[in-house]
Amino acid sequence: MDLDHVAAQLGVPVADVERVHRLAGDLPSAPLPDKAGAPALLERLAVRPDDAAEIMAGWPDPGSPLWTPELRWLLDRSTALVRADLGGHEWLAPGPELPRERGPAWCHLYAYACLALTGVVLDYHRAHAIPEAVSWTTLADLGRNLAIDRRMHREGWPVMQSWLTLHVRGALYELGRLQHHRGTTAVSLHIPEAGPLTPEAIDASLDQARAFFPRHFPDERYEAFACGSWLLDPQLREYLPEDSNIIRFQRRFELEPYEEPEGLDADVEVLRFVFRSLTTPLDRLPRRTALQRAVGDHLRAGRHWQWRQGRIPANFSSRSRVERA
Repeated sequence: MDLDHVAAQLGVPVADVERVHRLAGDLPSAPLPDKAGAPALLERLAVRPDDAAEIMAGWPDPGSPLWTPELRWLLDRSTALVRADLGGHEWLAPGPELPRERGPAWCHLYAYACLALTGVVLDYHRAHAIPEAVSWTTLADLGRNLAIDRRMHREGWPVMQSWLTLHVRGALYELGRLQHHRGTTAVSLHIPEAGPLTPEAIDASLDQARAFFPRHFPDERYEAFACGSWLLDPQLREYLPEDSNIIRFQRRFELEPYEEPEGLDADVEVLRFVFRSLTTPLDRLPRRTALQRAVGDHLRAGRHWQWRQGRIPANFSSRSRVERA
């Protein structure tokens, strides 16, 4: 395969194609599920009907004119790249950002990779005795993110395509209100778009995690829960009442000294999560909620948000390790 030609046909930098080739090499990929069973799988993954219809319309059938040889190569090698890191927990880009307006195959290539890897990660979950309900709840984040990307008029996917590799490598688990991300010394917390961030829901999710990780990953040792988010920015206290769910969530964490995060713009991330738009002019941002008013007023005043890191000391249960011994 001529990588320069592949890059030219895909409309992406040669370096991005070379990275996929280097990381995937000749490693095995994973086959797509049978097309006849795909609608049921998409439904189980909470993919909305409009997104499911696009995915089915662009299915990479043999001989489909929607799929160029270069696209098929990228689907196969990006799937192999992600599969090779099964069990890993670092962020991982599956491949280059594609010009998604060129059709459903281009738009959903990395969604097809997720579908191909579903069976692989379910086997990984079974090997770790992960309850089936946790598996499917976790993997259903695919549907949630496709729906958000549609709401964002396709602005959100470049981040989401890397985010979803955490799920299909067994790195992340949705336990109640929070998503819990395996790490080295801490379990990182992520907050999906899934209802109020009430103290009771947070307590229940953290309690689940304290039992979950020692039981299913007994060789891993965690000292804390960690979170990196604009939600931990103390400036929010200038706008939100002390009894708001966000401020109560903040108070759980011991914040690390602020450092400008490399390669991450907190203002952009706030716009992504609060407004689901990266291009709406500031004077046209909605003001329906207290949080929207706070974020918009802060930016319109020429101020900036911060991405803050915090930790919660946590004693993960040792009882599960004893039970497995």
